[in-house]
Amino acid sequence: MTATYSDLRGKKVLVTGGATGLGFAIAGAFAEQGSLVLIVGRNEERLKVATERLGENVRYVAFDLNNIDRLAELAGLARDAIGEIDVLVNNAGIHLKKDALAVSNHEFQQVVLTNQTAVFALTREVGRSMVARRTGNIIMLSSMASQYGIPKVMGYTAAKAAVEGMTRALAVEWSPFGVRVNCIAPGFILTAMSSKALDDDPERMHRVLARTPLGRLGEPSDVANAALFLASAQSKYLTGVVLPVDGGNAIGF
Repeated sequence: MTATYSDLRGKKVLVTGGATGLGFAIAGAFAEQGSLVLIVGRNEERLKVATERLGENVRYVAFDLNNIDRLAELAGLARDAIGEIDVLVNNAGIHLKKDALAVSNHEFQQVVLTNQTAVFALTREVGRSMVARRTGNIIMLSSMASQYGIPKVMGYTAAKAAVEGMTRALAVEWSPFGVRVNCIAPGFILTAMSSKALDDDPERMHRVLARTPLGRLGEPSDVANAALFLASAQSKYLTGVVLPVDGGNAIGF
């Protein structure tokens, strides 16, 4: 059941990676609250399908976030599409499952580029307007991989740890301007990305479930509901927080 946040009605929300997975769920949750949502991704066909499924409150812009020197242009396109952005959800990311000794410099840099550098660059560009208007809300998406050691995801772990550091630093720097910055750290959520990592590795799947007190994988809606709360006035005294949504996995034995 999704709570109702009346203050989110009419808010302009930008969700990266909004065509699939967690981004799709987050975009849909905001749209249901009456927010006007813009989803961004590289695959225009997927964006079209997602927009049709999500309804009249959702628009899309096809854009490669790895073009970091053009992200000011994306911020302008977002304003043109839905107006000044009230909430930015940095959800887009890529995953690489590979032994650390086999990860090339290029592969590592690509994961960091998408999951860390592009996140900062877009946040900076959208944040310019938020700071100038003295209002705004930024939600980062990290991962519980940043909280403890998981083998075979070196680049992903490093980038998500950096995102959590950026969350705290930006929260301190921008709070005087009325801009809150928080982060959601999903645990093992049932998405295509997690399935790719777990379905062919039954030992890892067993370990995940064995140490998760709630005994199951999470659902995308669990993360979407956390995003609604962090974007709403119900969390108005929270900033710089990294919120685990992991079924207790981080504290499991």
